[in-house]
Amino acid sequence: MDRNVILALVLSMAVFIGYDLLILEPQRREYQAYQEAQKAAAAEQAAVQAALPDADRLPELIADPNREQALTRAPGRLPIETGELRGSINLQGLVFDDLILTDYKVSLEEDADDVVLLSPASAPHAQYMRTGGRIGAERDEAVIWNAPQGAVLSEDTPVTLTRNENGIEHVVTISVDNHFMFTIEQTVRNRSSEDVTFQLYGETRQKGIPPDLKNMMILFEGPLGVVGKELFDKKYKKMVGHADITQRGTSGWVGLTDKFWLSAAIPPQDKSFLATLSATNDAIPLFRSRYELGQEAVPAGMQITRTSHLYGGAKEVDILREYQRELNISRFDWAVDWGNFSFLTRPIFNTLSFFHGLSGNWGVAILLLTLVIKAFLFPLANLSYKSMAGMKKVQPELKKVQERYKDDKMKQQQEMMALYKKHKINPAAGCLPILAQMPIFYALYKTLFVTLELRHEGFLYIRDLSEQDPTNIFNLFGLLPYDPTLIPLIGPFLGLGILPLLMGAAMFVQTKLNPPPPDPTQRMIFGLMPLIFMFIFAPFAAGLVLYWFWNTFLSVIQQYVIMKRQGADVDILGNIKESFGKKQAAANENKAK
Repeated sequence: MDRNVILALVLSMAVFIGYDLLILEPQRREYQAYQEAQKAAAAEQAAVQAALPDADRLPELIADPNREQALTRAPGRLPIETGELRGSINLQGLVFDDLILTDYKVSLEEDADDVVLLSPASAPHAQYMRTGGRIGAERDEAVIWNAPQGAVLSEDTPVTLTRNENGIEHVVTISVDNHFMFTIEQTVRNRSSEDVTFQLYGETRQKGIPPDLKNMMILFEGPLGVVGKELFDKKYKKMVGHADITQRGTSGWVGLTDKFWLSAAIPPQDKSFLATLSATNDAIPLFRSRYELGQEAVPAGMQITRTSHLYGGAKEVDILREYQRELNISRFDWAVDWGNFSFLTRPIFNTLSFFHGLSGNWGVAILLLTLVIKAFLFPLANLSYKSMAGMKKVQPELKKVQERYKDDKMKQQQEMMALYKKHKINPAAGCLPILAQMPIFYALYKTLFVTLELRHEGFLYIRDLSEQDPTNIFNLFGLLPYDPTLIPLIGPFLGLGILPLLMGAAMFVQTKLNPPPPDPTQRMIFGLMPLIFMFIFAPFAAGLVLYWFWNTFLSVIQQYVIMKRQGADVDILGNIKESFGKKQAAANENKAK
């Protein structure tokens, strides 16, 4: 093997291992230290708060050891029971702080727990939301609302809550649909002799940085909002220590999002509001996405009614778009992180969703989407493969030129270019399909990574297309009782499953259709590319590897047919044998001479 190739491989491995040691490992240590600092700060704040009377203790600063204990602090709760939700509303301050998504599991295990979306303010890593109406200068967070005895909020049974103070009657009717949208209708009746003001607001809060934060460049997680047609957002870590982000306008929403779930507060879409994203600078920061309408007068003897919404649930694209249409919520499907290539990610998802509707399986949908992409890129591929066929036919002449001018590289290049020009061959044409594939590949990667629809969806032996191939050749596909990926340093590169192997095999066969590079070092590097790509692709989502394998497999067939029609001598088996035997290679070279 050429020493330059060996050096290139050694350097490549050094880069992989160095990246893990110098970048990823410090990030892991930093995040672990942050988590420990949060726990210490929480314990300290809990000790300080425990010494205060209950009336002076802030819910955000109380640190209960678990979610279940935090739930018991509320003086009263309104239960929530729907087909997709389970939980309760804290009647003190009307806080939505207990919400479980019953149709979603945290894992594929049979006894896996349901996904918990919202938790009380005193729970670890709490997230909660509320919408309220401030009358005059009051703080309504401490108000305890009156609920009908035995009331349960469901799709069929809205619940009306009331409070009366100083001749002001405040009535709130809460309803929920069959998915994740709560409708809150607030009516203020001024039965006093003086005018008052009413100010509608809504907010979502997150205590501390979520423990399961992905912290990846390709994914947004944190506070976000839409005002008009403009999206504004900032990741959790970038919010801490920075100024608040504010936007004023009409139509939109604010919320907190992670990879698959969303809690959002939605104002009336025809009213002007101020949206604010903020974070405290405490040891355990409190993140907040909030909107406020302007103060509205409620004269004596008059009343005012305002309707707002809260969303707590999964970021299923069809559901978000349904609310966007029915409630006229501006850009609500932007809760899904479509990215800068949204002009590609959206059509790719829409096509996938269409094929899923036809086939009933997301894996089959990926295969069908690949056919569409292949058809779309056919003109470029056709041009490329014709060029490769021409390259194949002039290989004997190229070898003669190389031999004739082996001591004069400049003259050799000039003669080779003249040969290409004579036969009307463009060597660069072979790169066109790859260049065109890159943005499509990234957009598909982004789509498969951020959309909920492929989560826990299986295909053949794969249980979850959004995760990496579960099999591994290094433990004989599960026959040996150990996990190779846990081996220090090299473990992350040992997750080599069936799909990456098939993809690597398809890429290897494809290289045997192409004319070999004239330079031996280049030839060796190109020969190793399928092996390198196998390991690079192994950690990717199985759906993405499925696409690349199927795309390469179809390319092999397409390239073979086109090159045959162009009169090129395509001997795949001979070329593969040549790769594994020097004698065969020498015989083929003598034959070419």
